[in-house]
Amino acid sequence: MTDPIADYLTRLRNALAAKHRIVEIPASNVKKAITKVLFEKGYILNYKFEDTDNKQGVIKVALKYDAVTKIPAIREIKRVSKPGLRKYATADNLPRVINGLGIAIISTSHGVVSDKEARTLNVGGEVLCFVS
Repeated sequence: MTDPIADYLTRLRNALAAKHRIVEIPASNVKKAITKVLFEKGYILNYKFEDTDNKQGVIKVALKYDAVTKIPAIREIKRVSKPGLRKYATADNLPRVINGLGIAIISTSHGVVSDKEARTLNVGGEVLCFVS
């Protein structure tokens, strides 16, 4: 696998399309940080990190849906920076997703944060994905 973050996002996207409640994803530190940001911003219901027999472990993500209409909280999740073409943004030029209604997840020197937190910290970094 050349892009584990794209695999993570694709597993989330596929589980949402199939209306699954829980999705299991192989763990890594960056994936754990992205999961925490998604939870803090209210895009997922809950998450749990589990260690398995091998060293890698698993992330169990409980997906969030609207109670009445059953529409997922994550409408679109898109990878921006890819292994073949990295996308970086300075603190002054951080992207805005749907004019502030969505979030951009950014890998900075202060860890993986949302675009709003990066603006308050006044740091730039690699733009990992857009979530709306």
